[in-house]
Amino acid sequence: MNTSKPEISVDESDLLTEISVAYYQDGATQEEISKKFSISRAKVGRLLKQARDEGIVEITVKYHPVFSAKIEQRLIERFGVKRALIALDQPTEELQRQQVAGLVSNHLAQTLKNGMVVTVGQGRNVSAVAHHVGVISPRDCTFVCGIGGIHPRGSTYNADHICRQLAKKYGGTSETLYAPAYAENLEQKMVFMQNETVKQTLDLARKADMALVGIGDMSENSYMVDLGWFTPHEVVQSRLRQGVVGDFAGHDFFDVQGHIAKTVMSDRVIGMSIQEFRPISEVIAIAAENSKPLALLGALRTGAIDVVATSVSNALTVLNLAEQMDSVHLVE
Repeated sequence: MNTSKPEISVDESDLLTEISVAYYQDGATQEEISKKFSISRAKVGRLLKQARDEGIVEITVKYHPVFSAKIEQRLIERFGVKRALIALDQPTEELQRQQVAGLVSNHLAQTLKNGMVVTVGQGRNVSAVAHHVGVISPRDCTFVCGIGGIHPRGSTYNADHICRQLAKKYGGTSETLYAPAYAENLEQKMVFMQNETVKQTLDLARKADMALVGIGDMSENSYMVDLGWFTPHEVVQSRLRQGVVGDFAGHDFFDVQGHIAKTVMSDRVIGMSIQEFRPISEVIAIAAENSKPLALLGALRTGAIDVVATSVSNALTVLNLAEQMDSVHLVE
């Protein structure tokens, strides 16, 4: 039995090439391509996939500068961010995290000035920025925790550890938030939030010039569940009942439209809320992993992000998801 794929005609190949150039090189949306070639949006998606399967499309490093610049412009136009730091896709999650961290680290090196205060979140992506090795000019900045501390198993992802590492990297100072990141219940949280030492640190964090935070996705296998902050059942219920797709800086939980969801989890976080990040002039949000497009889309729709850092595939998926959702709303 012959299982080889049938050869495509010259005309088909030309169409696939034209559509691919329009989408991947010229930055046209699927909607624009649909109108230009008088074909449905669904068919555009199928043809783009076919172009990849046939080997007509290969995203390589040599196209990166122009390609990422076009993606950045689309993200700026759609979500109103100031910058989008787009890293090339990598074969492993750890390499992807390092690649994104490198872009954020370079951005900080160009942006930080003496005397600035930077609010710092927790997690693997923020930690990767602090540990990124590069040539850094000293900056007399203060790095302050925007969320409390976490279990020793996650010490390198702890906001306090990250603040200390950033202070060491830039030659600045760090300030600890002397409280746990997650309380057992609301009553315990309120006791910590009323503590004068905790108040003073959070006041400094709220008045920061910049913020560096991670975007989390909602999974029963997530880092938060692994550390025992929330049960798998709590995470699943928040996702099913309230449509929660992610968290902002480990604090606020939101749906894909960017609306903040009130969950049992949000009553336990000791740190800055998303509303408290809004007055900060530059909030940098990082989401490197390829499991995070939905979380990233919801986070961008909150309007609290000024600079987003992610991968090419995440950025394209977010743009396509937003486009498809807009189309559904138009039909309705």
